[in-house]
Amino acid sequence: MSDGWEVTVYYTAVEEFHDGEPEEVTGCRKLDCSNGDDSLGTYPEDFVQAVQDEGTGRTASGRYLNWSYDVGFWLDSQPRSSDGRALVPFVSAAADPGVLPHGTRFAITACGHQDDGSALPAVTCAALRRASWLITDEFTPGLGGNRHIDAYIGPETGPGFTGSDWYVTLHGARLTIG
Repeated sequence: MSDGWEVTVYYTAVEEFHDGEPEEVTGCRKLDCSNGDDSLGTYPEDFVQAVQDEGTGRTASGRYLNWSYDVGFWLDSQPRSSDGRALVPFVSAAADPGVLPHGTRFAITACGHQDDGSALPAVTCAALRRASWLITDEFTPGLGGNRHIDAYIGPETGPGFTGSDWYVTLHGARLTIG
């Protein structure tokens, strides 16, 4: 067991839950491309920001607008990690490769506490603890760090998701690695 981890959830933004000003997005119309300049459509600006923050978003048409710092935006048939692998809810996780390399399995055995020092809601903690996590993604350089993991939980469930019990950062979490 390893104590003192920070675990932040990440999710797929869902366009229908956003209503910001329209913003034109350019990028690649397919996965195997980088820094393209094709028009990918117009989306609410808060949705585009959520895609940049989280890495992926489901558009109203059912396609996925993905983003990575080294690729830019691209359209796809599913949410993807920074290296193009499909994200799987309650399985896919990200870490700095020097901390936990790709393919490392782990479990959250204790949720620690939230930013304000309070306990995580029991339902949220139980779901995170039941999961069998696998490092399949990596952080944007400079955003990870020692003893920090992002855990992918799937699509946001409604408007105001970032104020819900599911949008959390665990401090002082305990992991079983391997």
